Amino acid sequence: MNNKLEQIERLRERANVTYDEAKQAYEAADGDLLEALIILEKQGKVRPPEGDGFYSSERPQVEQPQEEKKKSKGEDFSSKLDRFWQFLVKLVNKGNNTIFEVSQNDVTVVKIPITIMVIFTLFLPWLVVSLLVLGLFFKFRYRVYENPENGN
Repeated sequence: MNNKLEQIERLRERANVTYDEAKQAYEAADGDLLEALIILEKQGKVRPPEGDGFYSSERPQVEQPQEEKKKSKGEDFSSKLDRFWQFLVKLVNKGNNTIFEVSQNDVTVVKIPITIMVIFTLFLPWLVVSLLVLGLFFKFRYRVYENPENGN
């Protein structure tokens, strides 16, 4: 009996209701204080906690203003795009300075930048591979080297 009185007293203090209301809610909840609080909330006698009763142990993340997010994303994307563009320019320059040479009996037949060879291979792969294999049967030799004339 003493325990019941103590729990009703705790419920009354916590919910800020009368003894009679606390006793009715406690008995309707079969002695469960949490359930009694929920009953009192549903009756409108107790104000529910802020946030609809949802609690988390995680710290809330502080949101950046939308304008700052867009600005930082834009700068991030533009810097990545700039770095990608610089990479492509360096790659094409290196390809233009690298030569693909076809020779037969120490006589150069074709001498083209490797960039052109890559483009041909991308758009006409069967033709390029067929010509390279066929050239081997006719004793053509292939050589790839960096162009010494450019000095880079």
